[in-house]
Amino acid sequence: MSHGPRSGLAAVSSALLAMSRHLEVRDVLKTIVASARELLDAEYAALGVPDDHGGFAQFVVDGVSEEQWKAIGPLPRQHGILAAMLHEARAERLADVRKDPRFEGWPKAHPDLVDFLGLPIRDGDEVIGALFLANKLRPGAGPAPCPEPDGGCGFTQDDEELLGILAQHAAIALTNARLYERSRELTIAEERSRLAHELHDAVSQKLFSLRLTAQAAARLVDRDPSRAKGELQQVAVLAAEAADELRAAVVELRPAALDEDGLVATLRTQIQVLDRAHSARVTFAGHGVKALPASQEEALLRVAQEALHNALRHSGADHVDVTLDRRGAGAVLRVTDDGSGFDTRAVRHAGRHLGLVSMRDRASGAGGTLTVESVPGKGTVIEMEVPGG
Repeated sequence: MSHGPRSGLAAVSSALLAMSRHLEVRDVLKTIVASARELLDAEYAALGVPDDHGGFAQFVVDGVSEEQWKAIGPLPRQHGILAAMLHEARAERLADVRKDPRFEGWPKAHPDLVDFLGLPIRDGDEVIGALFLANKLRPGAGPAPCPEPDGGCGFTQDDEELLGILAQHAAIALTNARLYERSRELTIAEERSRLAHELHDAVSQKLFSLRLTAQAAARLVDRDPSRAKGELQQVAVLAAEAADELRAAVVELRPAALDEDGLVATLRTQIQVLDRAHSARVTFAGHGVKALPASQEEALLRVAQEALHNALRHSGADHVDVTLDRRGAGAVLRVTDDGSGFDTRAVRHAGRHLGLVSMRDRASGAGGTLTVESVPGKGTVIEMEVPGG
């Protein structure tokens, strides 16, 4: 191995401890990749978690800048060497990956990989990921094709064994993180179910009383106006109580991610998921936005979700861009797509079908404004501004 026995043991220990500290799947993946790259002195490292459709549900890299990653383009598919690791569940150690008959090339902006070491991450018989390194760093030489005439490569058998140990612990860490996230999802679902039952019971009772009181008032209007007035006052009280019940429930049902991660991180995470799930390119940028009142953050999130749904499901867009920028004490959200667009005048009365009425209601309810610009064949821009607090 590239480290001496004492320093190597310390490095392995640090890597394993780092993996065990995280519970979020994405954080675990990043830690595994960074630890593997540092531990085995590689220029690049990556970890892919396969999906059921020939691609990757998640793909994390280390050693590639954010600008390079954006230029590379869509996530890789399960083909070539990656497919072999996933489907045959075996290690791959190559002197020059470009000379392997399974090599199928890479995008123009992709870094040049030479020597390669990859291992499947297994949970029992299931392959839950593929971890690989490229370009072993040679002191003073940097990454270069392996010079050995016997076909040896930069990565050694010791490296492969060390990566195997890391992969075994990565499987444990990844499985634990998945179980944690699943447990949290179930807890949230159970809590929402409880709130739904409470909301149904409380508001149903209030509305039932409201209806009976209104009927009594209607019967008394002609023969006993004074009593009718009292009943109508009670209607107002019951209506206010029902509104309070609904308001309290909405506060409790505020998206958990907003409270835990904030608006910018929540939007970024959701948009990354949409970018992987759809053929359209979905991007996000947030600049200088500070914490906003809870009602405004939730309204911005819901409007973004509705606008993204419309763009990805109905517009045929190739690219959807979401930005969230600071404006004074508040913020402005902009969702832009290059889809089919529509005539805003023609859909004004049918706006409910496009979610426009809902978005306008959310914006005004949070003290903000919503504007929609669209032209048939020229895409759509939805902008929402909130004042802050």
